[in-house]
Amino acid sequence: MKAIALPRYGGADDLELTDQPTPAVAPGEFLVRVKAAGVNPGDEKIAVGTLDGIMVTHFPLIPGFEMSGVVEARGFGATEFEIGDEVIGFVVKDWAQNGTYAELVSAPARTLARKPASWDWLHSACLPLNGLTAYQAIKRINIDESDTVLIHGAAGGVGTLAVQIAATRGAHVIGTAGERNHDYLRELGATPITYGEGLAERVRELAPEGVDAALDFYGGDAVAVSRKVLKDPARVASVADITAPEQGGQLVWARANADELTEVAALAESGKLSVPVNRSFPLEQAADAWRMLHADSRARGRIVLDIEAA
Repeated sequence: MKAIALPRYGGADDLELTDQPTPAVAPGEFLVRVKAAGVNPGDEKIAVGTLDGIMVTHFPLIPGFEMSGVVEARGFGATEFEIGDEVIGFVVKDWAQNGTYAELVSAPARTLARKPASWDWLHSACLPLNGLTAYQAIKRINIDESDTVLIHGAAGGVGTLAVQIAATRGAHVIGTAGERNHDYLRELGATPITYGEGLAERVRELAPEGVDAALDFYGGDAVAVSRKVLKDPARVASVADITAPEQGGQLVWARANADELTEVAALAESGKLSVPVNRSFPLEQAADAWRMLHADSRARGRIVLDIEAA
């Protein structure tokens, strides 16, 4: 199979289109022919060794964790899907090596869900990681219809989905973003607010009694600012600030969960979620996709590899 791989730790300039053996399919796993693969900043962090102390990495390394595709084979005891089923996946294992920047990937059942039938391959590939991150963060601090929630980085990849998922629960969302994204947040159902100095005061103008919960998808001082405006300072969850627990909040790291991914996919299929795609690249141009992440980090919409077009 064709796959993007690195022989050692490295960045965009080290990505190579290679021929790799078909992945072994362990018991409880499925072999999936990948149609599209989402591109995330975390893919590069693993590739350059930034997360070496967190995740064991083997080489050659095929990057990537999220994808959409078609089940092509089943391992022993893998009964959740039939050959030919269309699926999406947050394909994470106990180590990094055989990722989704490839024509084929072996995926444990716990990492997969059925693809939203009305979504195309490109948009579907951008749903699993960000969708699960948003869903699990919202679930962690129990956001419901009685809550006013402050979402930092609301126009970003995770924030966009968090706004929509919180809205489906009936919550009132205040979302931070640059002014160019304010109309976009209104379309998603959020009240936009500009981030930066004086944020706590601007939040108080919108919610004089404070907010019920806060989600940080931005980093910086978002957790500290949130605690100033929260009715309960413990109801803040961050995916961007590893010091959140030290500040009395919670740190969220997305975990593969088939049931939760199925719920996210159902929201997408019902029309309650949307994922903007900024640009797609063919598999062999994965390096250009990574460079675009750096060149336009604040651009709205996801970057995705169109493997079906290869």
